[in-house]
Amino acid sequence: MKIEELRLRILFIILVAVVCYGVSLNLHFGPWIPALVGGWVATLIVVAERGLSQTSVRVIIIGAFGLALGVILANLIAYPLLLIAPLKSFAPYILLLTNLIFATVGVTVATKRETEIYNFLFRSSGRGAGASQGVRKVLDTSVIIDGRILDLCKTGFIEGTLIIPNFVLTEIGQIADSSSSTKRARGRRGLDMVNKLQTQENVPVEIVDKDFPEIKEVDTKLLRLGKLMQATVLTNDYNLRKLAKIQDVQVLNINELATSLKPILLPGESLRINVIKEGENPDQGVAYLEDGTMVVVERGKKRIGQQTEVTVTSVLQTTTGKMIFTEVKEEPRRKRPRVRKIAG
Repeated sequence: MKIEELRLRILFIILVAVVCYGVSLNLHFGPWIPALVGGWVATLIVVAERGLSQTSVRVIIIGAFGLALGVILANLIAYPLLLIAPLKSFAPYILLLTNLIFATVGVTVATKRETEIYNFLFRSSGRGAGASQGVRKVLDTSVIIDGRILDLCKTGFIEGTLIIPNFVLTEIGQIADSSSSTKRARGRRGLDMVNKLQTQENVPVEIVDKDFPEIKEVDTKLLRLGKLMQATVLTNDYNLRKLAKIQDVQVLNINELATSLKPILLPGESLRINVIKEGENPDQGVAYLEDGTMVVVERGKKRIGQQTEVTVTSVLQTTTGKMIFTEVKEEPRRKRPRVRKIAG
């Protein structure tokens, strides 16, 4: 909470207490008890406002639905009981107690089962139905800055709702304000990607204000939020993926998806590549495919800087990707024309 906001809230509580004090004096009541009650009620209002400001609109709507349902059930149960003669004298207390209990239970159950209730209420609507068909996916900072998630949304391969936590937006904003020009460029790209994700219409995007002030690390907050919302975390961070497995949180890695979609090359197939540098072993050359896959060319040292046709000999799968081993394709030798010697 910022200092200005804290000052405004304290001023509001004091103002309410002063008004209650003044009104009590005019009505010739003891002023101190009304002033304390007014200050206490104002404090409750400030706490409620602070909590609601960190809660998504969807959770507030579902909570209000649970509250209304709880109150209706409470009155349906309480009024028949009040027809019993011995209980009529306790009617105000019975109504207050049943409404309080059922309202609390209704709000608690509704907020905990928010996803199921939302999907049930809005499954017939177009955008809501699309979101209910897939698991919600929480985006981390690396995925947003990377930008490939936008292309996946446009192609229709992503289902469900994309969740962007507010603390991730804060981290991207801090990167955009960095003193390093490289970090500033990455941060601004991330902010642009957030705007583009919100404007695309294939996949719904939701900004969530849920935060965990007791946790400092953003990665730990992401995993806590994913577990709380029963959502999948989308990331490019290999270490975050390993940490998620330990905490039993489902994670999808965009880099692993890109690796699995690379074209499969079999031994004997031909490629035309540009050899750009020497390899580790003598007489080797190194080239790269458009997707970044490393190609090692035997006897390719002499072909550096040239477009060369090679033949695949083997493919090695590593933890960081694939390596393709090739050799220079030999051009067929031209037969020399025979020259007949004529005896002179």
